[in-house]
Amino acid sequence: MLSVLDRQRMELEAVRQEGSRLGVDAVEVEPEELAPLEPFGHSVGATLDGRLVAGRNGAGHSLIERPRRAGAGDLAGGAQNVSMEPDPVDYGPAVALLVVDLQNDFADPDGALYVKGGEKLVAFANRQIERAKGAGSTVIYTQDWHPPHTPHFAQDGGTWPVHCVAGTWGAEYVPALSVVGPTIKKGTGGEDGYSGFSVRDVTTGEVVSTDLSELLADVGARMIVVCGLALDYCVQETALDARRLGYEVAVLLDGVSPVELHPGDADRAIDAMRAAGVTLR
Repeated sequence: MLSVLDRQRMELEAVRQEGSRLGVDAVEVEPEELAPLEPFGHSVGATLDGRLVAGRNGAGHSLIERPRRAGAGDLAGGAQNVSMEPDPVDYGPAVALLVVDLQNDFADPDGALYVKGGEKLVAFANRQIERAKGAGSTVIYTQDWHPPHTPHFAQDGGTWPVHCVAGTWGAEYVPALSVVGPTIKKGTGGEDGYSGFSVRDVTTGEVVSTDLSELLADVGARMIVVCGLALDYCVQETALDARRLGYEVAVLLDGVSPVELHPGDADRAIDAMRAAGVTLR
């Protein structure tokens, strides 16, 4: 009969071997963290001094990770950004992937309104696009497309530097982005265009719908998966509008980054989406 120590050695070695095969290390976890790990199919073992570790089993789709709440520091890009990809979405004909504003002015370090870490999101988005298309999902893109002058811009009394002016380099998609579906252009008449579903006249406050709802209805989408820029503006507003319209919504946190115009904006965006019933992956 195996002793407790023998069983611990065998469990730990199995976790280490699996981590080595995947090119990742086992993650040390506290005992109270085991329950959140179990639904994700992680292997659990113990070191000789009783510390618990978790590793991904061969059937899982995601790298191992200690579960925790994402915060502004995690989403700001750079070294502190979470590098582990969530479990792939169960894409299909009733699911639409919405890729938000991966444009040069936001995602290129030389862009007029560069979002830190934005350039790192393109490869992630492309993987999701490939998965979505392979499963029969519709992929839709949003794109800021402003006139040279608009109350949206600081030069004309608004908040933001001039960005994503129609027909300019800054308004174009990042060249590496795979574009395989229709585009919803926002702010074409000088409006605020944070949500992919609507634009708001800065002067009168009038809100007008875009073509996104009609497009989603045409393809029979019931769930929307969102990635892109920026978490605390266009991603958040798109996700919240989708929930108001009755869609099931998932935001992929490894596929977004915040502007953080004000400290704590990313955390507030996450809280608002969670309260609205958005799934955060």
